[in-house]
Amino acid sequence: MAEISTRTVGPSGAKKSLRKAFKNKRPIFLWGPPGIGKSDIIKQLGAEANAHVIDVRLSLWEPTDIKGIPYFDSNDGTMRWAPPSELPSAELASKHKSVILFLDEMNSAAPAVQAAAYQLILNRRVGTYQLPDNVVLVAAGNRETDKGVTFRMPAPLANRFVHLEMTVDWDDYFEWAAENRIHQDVVGFLSFSKKDLYDFDPKSSSRAFATPRSWSFVSELLTDDDVDTDTLTDLVSGSVGEGLAIKFMAHRKVASKMPNPSDILSGKVKKMDSKEISAMYSLTVSLCYELKDACDKKAKNWNEQVNNFFQFIMDNFETELVIMGTKLALSTYKLPLDPDEIKCFDEFHSKFGKYIAQATEK
Repeated sequence: MAEISTRTVGPSGAKKSLRKAFKNKRPIFLWGPPGIGKSDIIKQLGAEANAHVIDVRLSLWEPTDIKGIPYFDSNDGTMRWAPPSELPSAELASKHKSVILFLDEMNSAAPAVQAAAYQLILNRRVGTYQLPDNVVLVAAGNRETDKGVTFRMPAPLANRFVHLEMTVDWDDYFEWAAENRIHQDVVGFLSFSKKDLYDFDPKSSSRAFATPRSWSFVSELLTDDDVDTDTLTDLVSGSVGEGLAIKFMAHRKVASKMPNPSDILSGKVKKMDSKEISAMYSLTVSLCYELKDACDKKAKNWNEQVNNFFQFIMDNFETELVIMGTKLALSTYKLPLDPDEIKCFDEFHSKFGKYIAQATEK
């Protein structure tokens, strides 16, 4: 039987679709393997729209948790339902411009819980409870092939969603990593070896595997240089797997011998002896991080540092690295640039201007 391909979207594509769905109050279900940032996307959209995000893990709920529990109303002698406090009340919704109700791990919930969610998702109400008008719904879960705890979603429930399947996208990850200051050695290593960003194989018995989430763990482990190499290797291995840990630690050893980015931006270092390509990726990221800090601190010698940055990458890096560093500094960080104050600008633009323009248009 021929394999049916599934249309996938990266994080930026998922965000565009979610914005449109939120506008039309149409529930979306985000499918995708573990660790690729499904939950993080919802948080980002919440912050972007100044919305209140309610994260509900349906896998932990019972069927009665959705409708609530019955109680006797002595005033009129009838049974009423007390809705769960996790669902947004009219009072809470009135305090926010919008509310995102995020039903995470939805297909990990028992079938009876999923069935109880039918009415809430389609009709925006369950029992006597009704979702406030400014509440939007989104759900997420792993695919059945991802070796997680999942239940097949009933067709009537599936038909109540617009379905998107997410995949890892390097450009989206790079921009996110730079904005969130993921450790330069992680970003540098992955820029050199993009295929190692994600290597999840549901058929593998390995407990540790590389995902954007597990590389974030590695970044956190590198924040403080307070453990020996063997211990750090054990921890990195426990995050992304032994094979990648060995490759990454070898990269880090070489990257540590690169010039100090502060010395480059100050003009003390103009050339470098090592041309180890993976380490040069880390140095490029380090330079951009350092330049961003200088901009944020409103450094008095800002134009001088910018000039030294462009002069150094022009004199020492291959075109691919020059483009990467320039895009990170100018497109991602949007650092201010005054060509009239940068001595090497005309030479730099003459050599690389057309390549950078082409890369920026993509």
